[in-house]
Amino acid sequence: MKIGIVNDMPLAVEALKRVIALEPSFQVIWVAGTGAEAVERCASQRPEVVLMDLLMPVMDGVEATRRIMAETPCAIVVVSGDVAGQTGRVFDAMGHGALDVVGTPVLGPGDIREAAAPLLRKIRNVGWLIGRYDPTRGAPPPAAGLGPSAPATRLVAIGASAGGPAALAELLKELPADFPAAIVLVQHVDAHFAAGMATWIDAQTVLPVRLAVDGEVPRVGTVLLAGTDDHLHLRPDGRLCYTHEPAAALYRPSIDVFFQDLASHWRGEAVGVLLTGMGRDGAQGLKAMRERGFLTIAQDRASSAVYGMPKAAAEIDAAAEIRPLREIATRLMNCLPTLRAPAPRGY
Repeated sequence: MKIGIVNDMPLAVEALKRVIALEPSFQVIWVAGTGAEAVERCASQRPEVVLMDLLMPVMDGVEATRRIMAETPCAIVVVSGDVAGQTGRVFDAMGHGALDVVGTPVLGPGDIREAAAPLLRKIRNVGWLIGRYDPTRGAPPPAAGLGPSAPATRLVAIGASAGGPAALAELLKELPADFPAAIVLVQHVDAHFAAGMATWIDAQTVLPVRLAVDGEVPRVGTVLLAGTDDHLHLRPDGRLCYTHEPAAALYRPSIDVFFQDLASHWRGEAVGVLLTGMGRDGAQGLKAMRERGFLTIAQDRASSAVYGMPKAAAEIDAAAEIRPLREIATRLMNCLPTLRAPAPRGY
């Protein structure tokens, strides 16, 4: 895979080059020291993956990501030496289409493979997603509180990937404090960054947003975010849990996994929503929800930062409705009071 590095720190660039050199199928084709240079480089020699720093002179990584995705789209992974301190910038970049975030590898003396593993895993994941990395070549696979509200009989499940954080914030901030359903979010984001994402979204909505806890029941008026590198499941008893299986799923957590569980186990009313993102995760699960009789909604092309997952859902007729992002919150508020749960199957 052809990789571009965007970073103005020589030591960081050297560390990234050493890590990438560990994988023979990866090739650094250029290094840009500013965001403006990165935009130019992508236009003249488009890479398959861009490793984007955020703090740079002339044009920062957020604006560079926006420009690249608008002009010469390619897969972008944010690589920052201070992920926790750059929460707002990271989610701004993801809102413009960056796929993921990882810390800049810190290389010490001796074998660098342990420090290199997180970044290599991110690049491999992106490669599999865009069809440019073949796992059969022998490379290692990806590494693997209850509120006062009542247990929910209505649940809205929302899946998102690239561009998802900003889309989720925009959707959720339109929902009222007395929204009559539980909400569960499955966003493709590294577990180390999930807590920061929950806090960031929580600050923009009147609904409380926090990480889902193993064993809890979704509750009315509470937004739960999948928060580990395992898959979030819904058990037949209505409780949430995290498990490693299915181990073969590319993204952890998988949207398909949670949507399929809803179709199999949820006993009340439900709505499935699939937002912006690259790839196909969520499409089959959304179809299962529709076949069960639940309302299913996919974001439209015009309002999606990356029209991959919603497009995949539309292609297989998984979405009963395709709507711009600005309409989805209103649709949820209008439909939930009148929805009727499908007949239970085998309960």
